[in-house]
Formats: sequence, structure tokens, C-alpha cells
Amino acid sequence: MEKKADTPIYWSAVECEEWNLILAATDTGLCYVGSPGQPLDAIAEWAGRRWPARLLQRDDGKLQPYAEELAGFLQGKQRSFAMPLDLQGTPFQMAVWRALCGIPYGETLSYSELAEQLQRPSAVRAVGTAIGANPVLITVPCHRVIGKDGALTGYRGGLDMKAKLLRLERDVLSAEGGRMHA
Repeated sequence: MEKKADTPIYWSAVECEEWNLILAATDTGLCYVGSPGQPLDAIAEWAGRRWPARLLQRDDGKLQPYAEELAGFLQGKQRSFAMPLDLQGTPFQMAVWRALCGIPYGETLSYSELAEQLQRPSAVRAVGTAIGANPVLITVPCHRVIGKDGALTGYRGGLDMKAKLLRLERDVLSAEGGRMHA
């Protein structure tokens, strides 16, 4: 679906605990979550590639509901997101991102398991590429995908962020008496 050039992409910088993230949304929903400490140039570059005719406009108030929901997750107060998303991708990317949203909180899947789940067992690399193109870190939980051997592998936010998110989920489940499944 083509976006109107005169409709801005709204952005805000969000700080929560040790997390410092840039969020962006359209009038439709959240469209970008950056890596911790990422410079503003990164979102400008992303928006220029994705929606070249649209301007970035800072609007902390418009992004506040998204920031609050994300903060609730990062503080271990909630396990999922209800916020609307505005994801733009190929049909394959969209299928991968939907599958990521189906990985339960505190659980992980390997890239090959995800490819099998999508009934594309030979598309492991393509699955990895689609995961790497996920514009909304944390909310579309690509951090829950690990190597076949259980190792943490590639993550746009960096392996430190991936490890922190998995540890957060494990700790929340542990505190609640739940179990983490691999």
C-alpha cells in the first residue's frame, strides 16, 4: 500500500531503565524501533529507504502510548503488545514477521525451525534475511530466534541486546514460577 508523501513519520526518543531507543510511527501504527543508543541518523536513513517522500517529525506526545507499552515490556510488567503496527515488507517478510509474533514469551526457535514452521525448510537463509529486516525490534520478537545449536546469532540491535531481552523474559517467567522452553 503506497503511503501519502504529505503524511509524516512521527518519532520520539524513549529512555526506560538502561534502554535508550528511538521509536517511529505513522498514523496507522508503530513502524520502527531502533537499537539502544542508535543515532538519529539511523532512523533518517531507514525512513529515506522505506518511505523516501515522507518527512520525519518529532512528536513525543503521539509516541507516548507506544513508549509506555514498550516500557511495560522492558520492565517485565507485560508479556505482549496490543499496539497497532504499520509494517511494510514483501509477502515473505510479512509471513516471517507474523511467525515471529507467534513465538511464545520466554521461548526460542531456531532459524531452521522457523523455516519449517513456514513450510519453507530450505529457506533458512531467506528467513534470516527477513528477520534482519524487521523494523520493529522487541515488538516483533526476532530476539527469540537463535542458532540451531542454541547460540545467539545475528541481531540488528546487537547480541548484547538480544541476550538482555532473552534474560528479561527468562527472569520474568522464573519470578512467576513459569518455565522457559527452548
